[in-house]
Order: sequence, then C-alpha cells, then structure tokens
Amino acid sequence: MARMAAAPNADLPFGSDIYTEPDADIDTLANLGPLRGLAGIWISENGLDEHPIAGGPERDAYVEHYELQPIDPQTNGPQLLYGLRYHTHIVKPGEVETFHDQVGYWLWDPKLEVVTLLLAIPRAQVALATGSAAADATEFEVAAERGSVTNGIASGPFLDAAFTTLRFRMHVTVHGPDTWSYEQDTLLQTPDRSEPFHHTDRNTLRRIAEPEPNPLQRAASS
Repeated sequence: MARMAAAPNADLPFGSDIYTEPDADIDTLANLGPLRGLAGIWISENGLDEHPIAGGPERDAYVEHYELQPIDPQTNGPQLLYGLRYHTHIVKPGEVETFHDQVGYWLWDPKLEVVTLLLAIPRAQVALATGSAAADATEFEVAAERGSVTNGIASGPFLDAAFTTLRFRMHVTVHGPDTWSYEQDTLLQTPDRSEPFHHTDRNTLRRIAEPEPNPLQRAASS
C-alpha cells in the first residue's frame, strides 16, 4: 500500500500553506532589523580569548578582521529571511598564522523577530544558534545546544569526543553606527575535567568600510 504524505502542520507559525512565497523587498540593507548595525567591514586589535589547555586555562589576545555583506532575500516557502554573509579571520598580535577562521550567515526573520547565526569553522564543526530580538534592538543573544535539531551543534569525531561542545552563546551589542561588540561563551566538556569549561571570546570592533548592496539591489540601481 502506498504511503500517504503527512498533512502540513496547521500550527506552524506561517500557517498550513508551506509553498507560497511572500513578496520581498530587494534592498536587504533596509530590512536587516537588529543586524543592520553589523553590516560592513570591521577590525579590532583588542580581542581576548580564554580556552582550555592541559595545565588549565590559557588567555590570548587577538586581532580580528570581520566582514559582513548583505545577501539577496531568501525564502523557505512563506518564510522570508534577510541576511549577511560573513567571514571573520583572527590572528595573534604580530603573527601571520591563522588563530581562528570562521564563515557563515547572520539571518533575520522579520515576521517571527528571530535572529539566526550559522557558523562553520575549519576544524570540522558547525552550529546553528537562534534568539529573539525586536527589529530596533541594539542588543541580542543567540544560543545553540548539543542535541537540538533546530538550534544545534555538530562536530567531527575528535572534537565531539575530546572537546565536547555542550552549549554555545553569543551576545551582541551595537554601540553606534561604527562600533559593535560581542561576548561569546562555548561550554566544553573534556575527558580530563570533571566540570565543563567556559571557553570565552570577547571583542569590540570598529568599522573600516561600508557594506556593498546585495546583488539584486545593485542591479536595480545600475
């Protein structure tokens, strides 16, 4: 007997029609809500990282270059998302070797007033963190938890066994048009410790260049 497809869940926040796409404004920069203050290219020489090593915690200063550029509006059926594609590259002061590299997206859902951070690092780890925020918020927080299927963390075999990421939290504060800061806490469990370790990062960045318009907006303006 052929299996019947399950009926769409009428309790979904967008209703039972999961296919019809909404009209979108092509100007992403005008629709980023609380993410608007992050768009552009940023730098800082004052980052501070605390992470676990065999003898205990180690603290490192770092220099960060963080670029966030708008993407065209994205739809999942009736869901409409505006966002920024980002790349952050971090080195220790006076060094060339990469200390941390990360890519991903910041997304804003104006209907649900939800911010989403998608991140990927080249040590075989990804995360999807979410949080609520008003459109005019200058502070917001996103979080992810190991085991969640909607705001979770996935790691390669070594990291999952040796540096198990239990939770991730990032708090963002937009201070004005040309500066923003973050505080980040990654809760790690290692085999040699009975209690989890708080791997923390914090930095305040200053803008060095404005963002470019997203491709659809550039085409419309040319």
